[in-house]
Amino acid sequence: MDKRTLGIILTVVTVLFCGCPGLFICLFGGLTAAGLGTYTTDVLGTTGVGELPTGSGYGMLCGGLILIAIPIVIGVVMLRKPKAVPPTDIVPPVS
Repeated sequence: MDKRTLGIILTVVTVLFCGCPGLFICLFGGLTAAGLGTYTTDVLGTTGVGELPTGSGYGMLCGGLILIAIPIVIGVVMLRKPKAVPPTDIVPPVS
């Protein structure tokens, strides 16, 4: 398999498994950090309502940014053009 084809496949896979969840985690973390993260529980007839702490929102925001950065780094590393290396096995003509 060609290196470029492998790079494209790895980039698409990391976007699907890291980039998309990272976007949703960033969105949820931003809303939680802004104080809009609430939850409701209902366990065996007992209902509870609460608010998520803003610190966990900042943590989700940072984690989501890391997940978004992974496909970008993979794409840049795998899809960049290699530097042209001059051939070293050329022998000059004998005079």
